[in-house]
Amino acid sequence: MPGQVCGEEIPAELCEQLIVEQPLIKIKLDVRKFGKPVTVIDGFPNNKDLLKHLARFFKTKLAAGGTYREDEGRIELQGDHRQRVRQILIEDLGVNPENIIVMS
Repeated sequence: MPGQVCGEEIPAELCEQLIVEQPLIKIKLDVRKFGKPVTVIDGFPNNKDLLKHLARFFKTKLAAGGTYREDEGRIELQGDHRQRVRQILIEDLGVNPENIIVMS
């Protein structure tokens, strides 16, 4: 339920911004050096606070390392978490499933 995460782990005003703007979010897998998989979540607004809180939330929820790229509006997580990220976006953050694209 979106209300559980918003206000506790992510400030309510940042969650509100995410729901109001309804960005088209693309989730894809990138392979870095040494064949390491990286899940890239692209399409968030270029808001440093929002990206910072979302990156921390995903890293905690998925027990994975990662970072955010403020200039590009994206979050990078170590490992292949495409389906789990989609599920978290829908169930915990209340993002419309039609606004999420999972790329192979």
